[in-house]
Amino acid sequence: MIFEGLADRLQATFKKLRGHGRLTEDDVNEAMREVRMALLEADVNFKVVKDFVKRVQERAIGQDILATLTPAQVVIKIVNEELTALMGGSQSRLNISSVPPTVIMMVGLQGAGKTTTAGKLGLALKKQGKHPLLVAADIYRPAAVKQLQVIGGQLDIPVYAMKPGTDAVTIAKTAVPYATAHAADVVIIDTAGRLHINEELMQELKSIKAEVKPQEILLVVDAMTGQDAVNVAESFNGDLGLDGVVLTKLDGDARGGAALSVKAVTGCPIKFVGMGEKLEALEPFYPDRMASRILGMGDVLSLIEKAQDVYDVEEAKKMEKKFRKDEFTLDDFLSQLQQVRKMGSFEQILGMLPGMGNLKKQLDGVDVDFNGKEIKHVEAIIRSMTSAERADITLINGSRRKRIALGSGTRVQDVNKVIKQFADMKKMMKQMQKMRGGRKGFGSFKMPFMH
Repeated sequence: MIFEGLADRLQATFKKLRGHGRLTEDDVNEAMREVRMALLEADVNFKVVKDFVKRVQERAIGQDILATLTPAQVVIKIVNEELTALMGGSQSRLNISSVPPTVIMMVGLQGAGKTTTAGKLGLALKKQGKHPLLVAADIYRPAAVKQLQVIGGQLDIPVYAMKPGTDAVTIAKTAVPYATAHAADVVIIDTAGRLHINEELMQELKSIKAEVKPQEILLVVDAMTGQDAVNVAESFNGDLGLDGVVLTKLDGDARGGAALSVKAVTGCPIKFVGMGEKLEALEPFYPDRMASRILGMGDVLSLIEKAQDVYDVEEAKKMEKKFRKDEFTLDDFLSQLQQVRKMGSFEQILGMLPGMGNLKKQLDGVDVDFNGKEIKHVEAIIRSMTSAERADITLINGSRRKRIALGSGTRVQDVNKVIKQFADMKKMMKQMQKMRGGRKGFGSFKMPFMH
């Protein structure tokens, strides 16, 4: 999970601080040493770490927090505010032209996920009621045009391409009047990348910029490359002038150094983050929400937004009744699994809930995460059971498990795994209900079957 190591280190540091009734200056300095080490281990730029720790220290010691009743909370509040400021302060939105079409140039090195991100951005804008046009201006990478056309077809978004041999500047320049003529109000240009930055690449991008005068130049960088991503952002910004950054593969970046460094080093805000391979997995970047997640305060707002997109309130009420009466069956399990899966992985969801670090530790060894392929297997297994077996898993003995495996085209161990996952999910939801009953800070948010 993103920032997992950093989050664990910071939360452990603040737990120590909470153990002190009053803080001395030495206590604050010791905590800041831990914070410095945690940030450096998370691959945050050295200068950024130094400036960050200095600002927090000055505020922590300069605000007479040593005399307050809950000094540890004040230190955490300061760190939260400074982390938020480090990542840009507030959400940075796209610049939308008052006279359509809005032109967005996607730039970056090969392999960062530029073409896929262009499609993801098109889908996000389409959901907002826009009419995007994708422009295939990467004429060098084999099959780049075809890839964009396939993505456009999947998303029902038109793709503008010209015959092979046409130069990228001409493609970009003619795409804008084409968009106007076809009622497209956003033009997303997928430009060429290289394996490394060179003059030829930059010259082509500068020429496209001069011709189409984009409202947005977005750099797509792979978060998993850490400080290399920040260096790439610095180079592109110096040569081209960026309006924002899209960090891809952030869900796979356990350290998170690029997310914490890029704004401070380049001055360019992170506007979007890629949180998975699905075409829906592009999210606006909220610095305040990300800071809260790092400090174990959760990100309930993002979770509520995801939940509102995927589940039905009446259905949720029915599920909660069943759950309370212990009538939650494998049919219900499959239905909820399909809904919750649309929100992301269970690990991502738990990471958005306040105080879920403790629950994750309690559920160590509990297997409740699934990918799309696994859900198909789960569905086949559950559909191969009788209605009585789906209602009461205690009926499923050895011979029945063999029959279910045969009927679903899976193995007996796969059937065993599904039954265990069902039991684990019930256990997890009971734990979450207990925590919800016993703590503030959960807000009004409830999981789909905890309405």
